[in-house]
Amino acid sequence: MLTFISCAKTMTDKIHLSSTCRTSVPAFDTLAQQCAAELAAMSTQELGKLLRVSEKIAAENRHRYFSFLSGDGELYPALLSYTGMVFKHIQAQDFTDDDFNYAQQHLLITSFLYGLLRPLDLIRNYRLEGNVKLESAKGETMFNFWKPILTDFFIARIQEQGGVLVNLASDEMKNLFDWKAVCDSVRVVSPEFYVLKNGKPANVTVYAKMCRGEMTRFILKNHIESPDALKGFDWEGFTFDETRSDEGRLVFVME
Repeated sequence: MLTFISCAKTMTDKIHLSSTCRTSVPAFDTLAQQCAAELAAMSTQELGKLLRVSEKIAAENRHRYFSFLSGDGELYPALLSYTGMVFKHIQAQDFTDDDFNYAQQHLLITSFLYGLLRPLDLIRNYRLEGNVKLESAKGETMFNFWKPILTDFFIARIQEQGGVLVNLASDEMKNLFDWKAVCDSVRVVSPEFYVLKNGKPANVTVYAKMCRGEMTRFILKNHIESPDALKGFDWEGFTFDETRSDEGRLVFVME
């Protein structure tokens, strides 16, 4: 069983890694370097317009992209680099070596710059969106650029881990792949999290992100190997609802 989560926009530069696990190089590091070189060549104003961010954030990320060319700055394991809500709830800072080694084989993280990342892949801080078009990406959006590159790679990784994908990524990440080909090749199980309001399930984004992180942690810390075992997930009142679930959709609700 392989679990799949989204990257986050925010990243950290303060990491203390106590693990002695062997780190790795991203599978598509060369392509990431090529895209980073193009982004580093832009002015702060150009980068701000491309990323649709403030001048301050654009300047910070221009400096980040310079580090790809100079080799300066730190490289950090991907699972510890992002600071979004999902990653805050994974809490990988307290992982043991055994947890990290298991995660390295059973977890993939999306990245608009790096394509797909294993938890111990060393990366530099960056910011990039899926709808950005780059010449180094053949003038395509990052979604369209990565789709033919990642699809077979992704399917192969899932099949190596038993042919079951637990999809805890946001919906937009499906656009990085030929999702129909993925679903035709492997079993996809998508946990969903809802809050009951007046007896009706409502999707509350912040809770959904928290639960994705907590379930990822649950899988990695307990070395979960079967989708059925996910039904035992229980966090802050979210519990499995069999009546709303089916083979490809595991629904968890909080009353």
